Amino acid sequence: MSLVAAVVAAEVVGHAGSSGDSVTRYVVVGTAGHIDHGKSALVEALTGTDPDRLKEEKLRGITIDLGFAHLAEGDTQLAFVDVPGHERFVKNMLAGASGIDGVLLVVAADESVMPQTREHFDICCLLGVSGGVVALTKTDLVDADTVELVRLETAELVAGSFLETAAVVPVSARTGTGVADVRRALIEMASRAARRTPRGAVRLPIDRAFSVKGFGTVVTGTLVSGRVALDDALTVLPSGRDIKVRGLQVHGTAQPVAVAGQRVAANLSGVDVSEIARGDAAVTPGCFEATRCIDAVVDLLESARRLKHGARIRFHQGTSEVLGRVALGPGLGELAIVGDAPAELPPGGRAFVRLRLEGAAVLTGGDRFILRAYSPPLTIAGGRVLDPLPPRGGIRTAAARRRLERLLDGVSGADPAARDRALGVLVGERGVVGLPLAALTTRAGVSAEAVGAVTDRLVASGSARRIGDLVVDTAALVEVGDRLIALVSDFHDSHPLSEGLPREEARERLFRHGPPAVFDAVLEQLVGDGRLLARGHLALVSHQVTLSPEEMRTSEAVQQLLADAGLRPPGQGAIREQVGCDVAVLERVLKLMVRQERVARIGSLVFDIAALNTLKRDVVGLKTSSEGVTPVTIDVGTFKDRYGISRKFAIPLLEYLDRERVTRRVGQQRIVL
Repeated sequence: MSLVAAVVAAEVVGHAGSSGDSVTRYVVVGTAGHIDHGKSALVEALTGTDPDRLKEEKLRGITIDLGFAHLAEGDTQLAFVDVPGHERFVKNMLAGASGIDGVLLVVAADESVMPQTREHFDICCLLGVSGGVVALTKTDLVDADTVELVRLETAELVAGSFLETAAVVPVSARTGTGVADVRRALIEMASRAARRTPRGAVRLPIDRAFSVKGFGTVVTGTLVSGRVALDDALTVLPSGRDIKVRGLQVHGTAQPVAVAGQRVAANLSGVDVSEIARGDAAVTPGCFEATRCIDAVVDLLESARRLKHGARIRFHQGTSEVLGRVALGPGLGELAIVGDAPAELPPGGRAFVRLRLEGAAVLTGGDRFILRAYSPPLTIAGGRVLDPLPPRGGIRTAAARRRLERLLDGVSGADPAARDRALGVLVGERGVVGLPLAALTTRAGVSAEAVGAVTDRLVASGSARRIGDLVVDTAALVEVGDRLIALVSDFHDSHPLSEGLPREEARERLFRHGPPAVFDAVLEQLVGDGRLLARGHLALVSHQVTLSPEEMRTSEAVQQLLADAGLRPPGQGAIREQVGCDVAVLERVLKLMVRQERVARIGSLVFDIAALNTLKRDVVGLKTSSEGVTPVTIDVGTFKDRYGISRKFAIPLLEYLDRERVTRRVGQQRIVL
């Protein structure tokens, strides 16, 4: 059996369509409605595919898990995700509803609006679904007056929502009446749906994982973003396992490439089926992160009970379901005047929250999610992720409100300025550590192809600088630059004879947790502004060594003493006695004289630099006075006799000449270079 046949057998998709160049629009349509209202029958009538693939579903006549089917019409492809209607299987419905572009809301004409109709409709509203079609099914079982009554009840349900102006089509899947009208309404709805871009990072929430004999692990899901090709390397989150795509199917047909908006079955290598489950996601490496704590905004349904601070909830996003607790932050709307954070959120209320999850979820900024009560598991709220990796600190404060309001503005509309201000919050919180460019996708939800343009806007606005692969807050750079200037100034005050603060000491004190590239950029800016000199040490441009009268007298006396001594200088103890100064003053003066290249330390001795320069010239001159003898050599005895010094001075001086590349030691002799 081929991989194609194997996966088709495992997940009855059927009615395969081409994913070639002639198809330009891919739209995911989710069914919604009460149990046994005819969702699966209508999908089969539209596509020729029965989405009920499980044996138990066939026997019981209801959809238990997600079913899939496909319809190609001109340059449009519709991928149907048929979801369960029974209350016990709503969590499976949520796995299918995330990522859909439009909804086919099914209401049976013989029963009208029912509890799961309302819950499914609420979920679609909370997830921000923007388009759809309403199908009044089973019209062959009732008269025209009943159909009209159900139409009015359905209109009342969807009033004021995204479905208020949607097409309402009476249909019978059994007789075929109205099926063509539903198909036309869906194609019209699809023509208005926003096009998904195949560019950017791959994100494939996994709704099924199984093993096919001879092929290994196969996963299925709706490709939310990006483009997957054979042999692509991906990562499974939250486990972090690296995988490779060995085979691809789009709607049951083997394809070399799958793009956003398509139903995908992928044969994977590098992972066992036991290591993957619904709720995992296959993603482009480095473009997403798993998290257990998020800042978000939530809207509580009018029909829900009050949501208390600290309540346990069920968190649904993509294909994942995770338990967690909600910390209520500042309220919005009418609740905004009730303190910084309410103790509970009333029905219909809106508030900022921090969700602490008991398991990891793969999230990024702007993701929509659903909250269900822990018990009984009813849908109670929906929301959007504002920050999937929030910093430490409380959420129930006025400062938290200001932060979260800016983040909310960034995900609420299409205003680039608002999005940039929201990104500025995330960049500013990182200080001189900076925000990695990759975090614009993992944390802020910026598509990978837009990262460059977004970064350029931040830099052009003056709010940030790009340093390598980081975006760094400009204000933080200015502030740390001022602190560095103050630190160097204080060092000059306490060490007036030093050439400056050691570079590494400055980095350790101010940039211990910051990248070296940011430290270098700050130094470069300060040097360019004419405020700092940066060599091995950091010094203010205005810094000059100032000697006290005692230090000046000591400096002059030491210089004269060493000049008179030539190649036979006294030790430091003798220098101190002859000059008449204390140890600390002499040490400070000698360090300054070495830095100024007036003297040189060789071992424990200090030599006058002029005497050393004369010595080097004299030794080099031996080559011209040797009357053609090569190589010219000199040993310790000859060196002592020539310069009238003892071995105490000769050995360190010869080693000095070796370091200066005037001579090279060979055995017991030196060759003059």
